[in-house]
Amino acid sequence: MAATEEEQRRRLVECFERAGLTLEQLWMRYFALGGDVGLLELDAYLNGVMVLPRVQRDMVAHAVNERLDELVGRNRVPYSSPVRQSRPARGPLAALVSLLEGAHRAPPERLPAIMDAAGETLDLRVGVYLADYAQCTLVPIGGTGRRPVPVENTPAGEAFQRGDLVVTDEQDGPRLWAALLDGVERLGVLEVAPTDGTDPRDPLLREQVRWLAYLFGHLVTITTQYGDGLDRARRREHRGPVTELLWSALPPFTVATESVTIAAAAEPADDLTSDVFDYALSESSVSFAVFDAGAGEPTAALSAVVALSAYRAARRDGLGLETQARAVDEAVAGLGNGAVRGVLGEFDVATGRVSYVVAGHPPLPLLLRQGKVAGPLAEGRAAPFGGGGRWTVAAEELRPGDVLVLYTDGIVAARDRQGAAFGFSGLAEVLEREVPDGLLPEAARRVTQAVLAHRAGALAEDATIVLLRPFGNEQASRWF
Repeated sequence: MAATEEEQRRRLVECFERAGLTLEQLWMRYFALGGDVGLLELDAYLNGVMVLPRVQRDMVAHAVNERLDELVGRNRVPYSSPVRQSRPARGPLAALVSLLEGAHRAPPERLPAIMDAAGETLDLRVGVYLADYAQCTLVPIGGTGRRPVPVENTPAGEAFQRGDLVVTDEQDGPRLWAALLDGVERLGVLEVAPTDGTDPRDPLLREQVRWLAYLFGHLVTITTQYGDGLDRARRREHRGPVTELLWSALPPFTVATESVTIAAAAEPADDLTSDVFDYALSESSVSFAVFDAGAGEPTAALSAVVALSAYRAARRDGLGLETQARAVDEAVAGLGNGAVRGVLGEFDVATGRVSYVVAGHPPLPLLLRQGKVAGPLAEGRAAPFGGGGRWTVAAEELRPGDVLVLYTDGIVAARDRQGAAFGFSGLAEVLEREVPDGLLPEAARRVTQAVLAHRAGALAEDATIVLLRPFGNEQASRWF
């Protein structure tokens, strides 16, 4: 329950005496929570001769409460049998219970109302926006009065691009815009307005909003697997059966562990015809693949999906890269629909070595080192899949900070009205500008957006990029 400023100070002094802390110990605990006033200012506040901002007062209060919890936790009287807490009515646990119970057997389109109920237990008003599949617009889900918001040049879009939280001051009160995540896959944003007067910069509130964003993102992904309500809202244009087939075969566009981050982007989002990619992460290794079945082939989508399926089957059987390549080759040859170009690879977490095979003439993998394109990895090229070739596995030693770049012809082949191609130089310029200081998924998005901005008319072929950063990602926000 909220208290007046003087009531809060008075109760703080009482609890501080019970906590058995010295002033210096209290200040250290407060400082560890992010407090930024000095020891003398804290002493003056406790004695009623100085006023502190609301956020700073609450951090001091939290420091004392943590100490009281420690004391009570050690000295509670035991019961003769375990006594469980009844269902909470307010607070983070109540919000968790509300989301989990509300989502049980709920269709996807009911999720925004479930989020509203969970937000009420935290004294928050919550709005949900999902990113369209082109990642250009944030589309409101549920509720009334909300309009689509561009990803570019808006606070909501900034939160989405940074994978973090942004605070704005509105006429009817402050707002928090928080990235909505399933793991590290960006799905949209939450618009959060405190209804109890809490300062939106309060670190505890920000932490609770982060929990909501994580859990709700998981629920969005899970429910989309058995219903079309949310998926339909994210589509801005019609998808034909070919594009539907390819999208259903793709994994999430962003994934990360402590040792690697992978981010991908593909355009045109509503009209893919020939490109697919895949990956698999474990404690010791990362497997990855990109396939391009050729824009002009009427059966390109089928060839791409068959190549992807054959690769997955061989990889999941624990087979090596050469055997994986042979399995893909045989599967594509069996269709009789033409060749498929592609790259297969594996990164060894312990050694830092990446092994790879290049089939046909897709653009060779690039290496971004110290923020600059160091050139393509020129070894390991062989015949396209489906042509009965033989493959040589090439290898490269990666270093912390390196980024491996896989991309298809559509990235460099896009042409402007004068006929000039986006080219390798255009790709290198965007990579060197966006990758070193940004989130990897945002860098991938900006590559494809730059390609779309360059081209005149429709893309001649799919433009897909996959970025792999080994050894973890120091540039990721703490939300990631």
